[in-house]
Amino acid sequence: MITVGDAPEQEVYAFGKSVTVNKRAKGVLAIGGDIVIEGRIEGDVATIGGNVIQRHDAFVGGDVIVIGGAYKPEAERPARVDGKQTVVFGMLEEQLKDIARDPASLLSPSVSLSFFAQRLVLALIWFVISMVFSTIAPGAVGRAAAKLNLSPVKVCAAGAGIFMATGIAVIVSAITLPNFLAVAALGLCLLLLLFGYIFGRIALHVSLGKWIQRTSFPANNRSETLATLTGVLLWTLVLSLPYIWPIALFTTFAFGIGLIAMAVTRTRSHIV
Repeated sequence: MITVGDAPEQEVYAFGKSVTVNKRAKGVLAIGGDIVIEGRIEGDVATIGGNVIQRHDAFVGGDVIVIGGAYKPEAERPARVDGKQTVVFGMLEEQLKDIARDPASLLSPSVSLSFFAQRLVLALIWFVISMVFSTIAPGAVGRAAAKLNLSPVKVCAAGAGIFMATGIAVIVSAITLPNFLAVAALGLCLLLLLFGYIFGRIALHVSLGKWIQRTSFPANNRSETLATLTGVLLWTLVLSLPYIWPIALFTTFAFGIGLIAMAVTRTRSHIV
């Protein structure tokens, strides 16, 4: 527990601990702990994996942001500044607290029956998604899988560069652009990452499955469905390995974004 007395110019940051503001503070951010406000906070209050508790006579001058917890004011009409926002996502509180207290657990998740059940369900979901996309757009998926087989390093390098440039663009836009433009830029970047991850993972499933079939099965005993299922199971396993999954996750984003960028470039060259 961190207790803050009279520190009106101090920004308080806490990791894996709760914070109590007895008198004054400028702002508070807690990751994996609660924030108890008994005095005044002139700025923003934010917590990840905890609750924000505002006592009856306490005051918050900025926004209140809670991810993985709840905002609990004791007063029916808490002392806040008009127009300030309250953002609450009340999910995964215990998991976020555990990660904040032991960050290494994020890289090495505990193996249990529920862990295997979750991975099995995820594999089933991704198998269905991959089959649906392969049915709706067989040409696009087939070309993407072939591109991965022919030049995986080139695709990954292009995607990794765009991925990092996207992160830099988000930071720069948040600092320099007006709020509405920064939000629009963030939304576009998130859409790129979302489509990149989905498309990259589907292409990896098909590419890996076909590669395994080519190296393990005769030509007269191959199946698109079996290849996709094999790729899904293999990549789900890779994404579940301790300390390996962050690299695999980044690789998925890189492949997907690289494939999308190359497809757009190829389409423009054909138009020209």
